[in-house]
Amino acid sequence: MDFPGEVCTTVFYGGCNFRCPWCHNADLVLRPFTLPEISPEEVLNLLSRRRSWVQAVCITGGEPTLAPGLEEFIRSLKSCGFKVKLDTNGTHPGILARLLTDGLLDYVAMDVKAPPGKYNLLAGTKVDLESVRESIALIKNSRIAYEFRTTVVPGLLLEEDLLAIGRLLRGARRYVLQQYQPAGTLLDADFQALRPYPGATLNNIAQKLQPFSAKVEVRA
Repeated sequence: MDFPGEVCTTVFYGGCNFRCPWCHNADLVLRPFTLPEISPEEVLNLLSRRRSWVQAVCITGGEPTLAPGLEEFIRSLKSCGFKVKLDTNGTHPGILARLLTDGLLDYVAMDVKAPPGKYNLLAGTKVDLESVRESIALIKNSRIAYEFRTTVVPGLLLEEDLLAIGRLLRGARRYVLQQYQPAGTLLDADFQALRPYPGATLNNIAQKLQPFSAKVEVRA
């Protein structure tokens, strides 16, 4: 699931410019300094020991494009022959464009949080929507594998919101509806009480999204 079709190692970057109340990685977002820091050299050494059965790396967070050493790290991975997938919220299209232009990415997964009118609510902060739109265009026009994905948060995102996102992504090759999963590590503990939408509800919405993307799927 972290890298469709590949056995991968996942690397988490701390720090994020969003404050999504339903985020599962509260420590990574709010308190990255409390977590162990692993050097790029340690990661590369680990990967070299796994090389016979791991051929890919998923870079996630937090928001990896905030990290100043991201491009250098990805170049190191690529020089060792690993495929690289980047998870991003799309707020730094300049960095994304450079990584794509230089052929450093094999897969991009961009979280599209909400339709434009609800973006600030779902992201928990003020969002530069033009940057989000620019990243969407960059990814859609790229030649690599990609997916756009939305976590369907009960009560915050309704069917009409998801259809609006579908229109925003019109022409995308792949759009994933992610089932909301309550957990004990959420940014806002009040969201732990939310119950996910029934799977049948998401499947029904996925059917209605078919005209906007070549492939629409539901991920539990």
